[in-house]
Amino acid sequence: MILKRNFRQIFCLALLLFNVVAVCAQHHSKTKPNIVLILTDDQGWGDLSVNGNTNLNTPNIDKLAEKGVTFDRFYVSPVCAPTRAELLTGRYHLRVGVTGVSSGEERLNLDETTIAEVFKVAGYTTAAYGKWHNGTQAPYHPNTRGFEDFYGFCSGHWGDYFSPMLEHNGEIVKGNGFIIDDLTDHGLAFIEKNKDNPFFLYLPFNTPHSPMQVPDKYWNKFKDKELTQRGKDFEKEDILHSKAALAMSENIDWNVGRLMAKLDELKLSENTIIIYLSDNGPNGHRWNGGMKGIKGSTDEGGVRSPMFMKWKGTLEAGKTIKEISGAIDLLPTLTDLAGIAYNSKKELDGVSLKPLLFEKNPKWEDRFIINCWRKRTSIRSQNYRLGYNGELFDMVEDPNQTTDISAVKPTIFKKLSEVKEQWESEVVSKIPEIDNRPFIIGHPGLKTTQIPARDAVLYGNVLRSSQYPNCSYLTNWKSINDKISWNVEVPKEGDFEVVIYYTCAPEGIGSTFELSFGSAKLVGKITEPFNPPEKGMENDRVKRIESYIKEFKPLKIGTIHLKKGQGVLKLQATEIPESQIMDFRLLTLERI
Repeated sequence: MILKRNFRQIFCLALLLFNVVAVCAQHHSKTKPNIVLILTDDQGWGDLSVNGNTNLNTPNIDKLAEKGVTFDRFYVSPVCAPTRAELLTGRYHLRVGVTGVSSGEERLNLDETTIAEVFKVAGYTTAAYGKWHNGTQAPYHPNTRGFEDFYGFCSGHWGDYFSPMLEHNGEIVKGNGFIIDDLTDHGLAFIEKNKDNPFFLYLPFNTPHSPMQVPDKYWNKFKDKELTQRGKDFEKEDILHSKAALAMSENIDWNVGRLMAKLDELKLSENTIIIYLSDNGPNGHRWNGGMKGIKGSTDEGGVRSPMFMKWKGTLEAGKTIKEISGAIDLLPTLTDLAGIAYNSKKELDGVSLKPLLFEKNPKWEDRFIINCWRKRTSIRSQNYRLGYNGELFDMVEDPNQTTDISAVKPTIFKKLSEVKEQWESEVVSKIPEIDNRPFIIGHPGLKTTQIPARDAVLYGNVLRSSQYPNCSYLTNWKSINDKISWNVEVPKEGDFEVVIYYTCAPEGIGSTFELSFGSAKLVGKITEPFNPPEKGMENDRVKRIESYIKEFKPLKIGTIHLKKGQGVLKLQATEIPESQIMDFRLLTLERI
């Protein structure tokens, strides 16, 4: 009897201890703050009502500023892929291999450590939903750069925002509805699934980048609206383009509201850091606070981004930080806030902004932030900007860069000029004229390799559907002497199942083509016509400059054995019964 009683006591005590340990473990996991990092695409500093734009209303993003911290002078790169690289690594984009936005130049060097890898090692579950733009094939793919789940597209821009072809962890899938709503849906599901574990969620939205597509609900508000504020160079402003961008911004705001509501619903707001910024200045001459420059420019308007950080109950609500900062600071800042020990293999350009967030009078030395694109370098200090053509501006007294004061402030001019000269000597001068890095086929980190038309070298009559390659396809394939190729590397020998995405008019039936790599050859034949019209224009609010798109048919052409090594992957017509073989969009190679 005594033995039974003692056993029951021991059992109850053990159960109690187990529950205490479980609660403590759960509490411990909760002390690690979740991260939700929202990056918009081509949204200017002025595309928000919180920054003074009366043409639109962005209440949810405005609330991030009201309930969080505003970084008043926050800087990114003038274009998409470079900013993403800086955000991911804490280092300037030219140091990490990102020299362009297409044809492989957007890829992040493999010896760089990403913010996702750092948080993953620290026990976080990681995901990215949206526009990646730092490499399509593994090991450049997001799934091999620290993100356990990826849904979206890896290219620089996309040609359709309504249920388009996307990918999920390397596999081709079809989107569901308007793309920003769809990406947010995935983010909400991820938060729900990981509510009891620390997570790092990266949401690189792809609007208001063109093509200018947005649901009627948002467009109808703006299509007949008179804009009360105009761009600095208003004679260059495309009013319809501005209206579309503002409508797209209001859609983003609605989705930001959905994310915040989900965090509130799950009682995660006090344990989640939300960051909101854009990747460059506005993609048009719309209102932007009178600043000089738009996307692509290293002037203030091309590189100043909205930036808000909210951590309910931890960061001071409504605080504004005047000290300059940038995308390079996000990795060191977020790891610092999360208490993650991180020893970088390479020296970071960014610094932790934690002292500015928490201290009333932090010791903070003036610093320089470098903005560079296409060898045009601009240097920003706290109060001054040295433009790429050598003009000096007082950004306190003259924030719109109207008056060159280099002769009036020779000491400051000399110092900033020295920084610029050192940067151009040590970094810009060493940028290779041609990016010779091969595209990788069959990396073990991803089952399927995509080889898109975007990255192809064209020969003969073959033409690209647009001068902007990112979402283009290849057409005008009329001769057996026409071909396309890619400089590739196969890291491990093996067999691959090959699928080609094509369209073909009825007269092209019977055409044959050959895929080759070294001595390996695989012949395919088109036996079914598939010739849908181009589309996209039916949803465009403004005539686009990028390629229109088509639906492409997948065709399994067989298995090819590829040996390890580097070489040229070629796709060439071998027989054309009539005038043209096919239009080409994509190859996929799945390791068997």
